[in-house]
Amino acid sequence: MRRDVFQAIADPVRRDIIELLATEPLTVNSIAEKFDVSRPAISKHLKILNECGIIDFKKQGRERFCEIQPRNLIPAFLWIEQYRSLWEEKIDAFEEYLMKLKTQNKKDE
Repeated sequence: MRRDVFQAIADPVRRDIIELLATEPLTVNSIAEKFDVSRPAISKHLKILNECGIIDFKKQGRERFCEIQPRNLIPAFLWIEQYRSLWEEKIDAFEEYLMKLKTQNKKDE
């Protein structure tokens, strides 16, 4: 099965793993220790991230380190970025609506 970056970021656990690895490479065990799921489940998530090109495994001695490949997140970033202005407009309009309600409630008091 061919996987892509969108499958990688679809799962919240995988997003959390990406966030962890954004600061430093970690061993599989040190990643697994940070989650309340089984080690095999974390291994499966790491395998998917690897298949999507988001992480690479680097062997150092007997340890396997997971290292993020941020350039492979670019397609997801570009896709999301095209909707930024749309969402900012919606959020701004919602914020204005809430402020109007708040002002109206103060007048009614």
